[in-house]
Amino acid sequence: MSNSTISPRQFIGQTLTIHVDRPLGSTHPQHGFVYPVNYGYLPGVFSPDGEELDVYLLGVETPVESYTGVCIAVIHRPDDDDDKLVIVPEGLSLTDDEIRTLTHFQEQWFVSVIWRY
Repeated sequence: MSNSTISPRQFIGQTLTIHVDRPLGSTHPQHGFVYPVNYGYLPGVFSPDGEELDVYLLGVETPVESYTGVCIAVIHRPDDDDDKLVIVPEGLSLTDDEIRTLTHFQEQWFVSVIWRY
């Protein structure tokens, strides 16, 4: 499924299988920071930046390579073409403040809005 007209918002509430290419505890290849959460992408779905749609996997405390979870939100960056899905284990809910705290390591450098239903 690769279509540049796809809105990340359409994934909110869906169960998705993601690939994690930067597992919890790994180091960013260019900037050197350590990932405090699993971070990856939704295979075959591309964002306007030309890369596969990024995801934060929150609520999973061990490194994983892939995961099937529920998209509870989208972190939208109005000034950047790099929105992020927020995926969690089924049944877990997080407040906007909890999402911001868990993703601060990377989102601190960007202006963003958290989209929900």
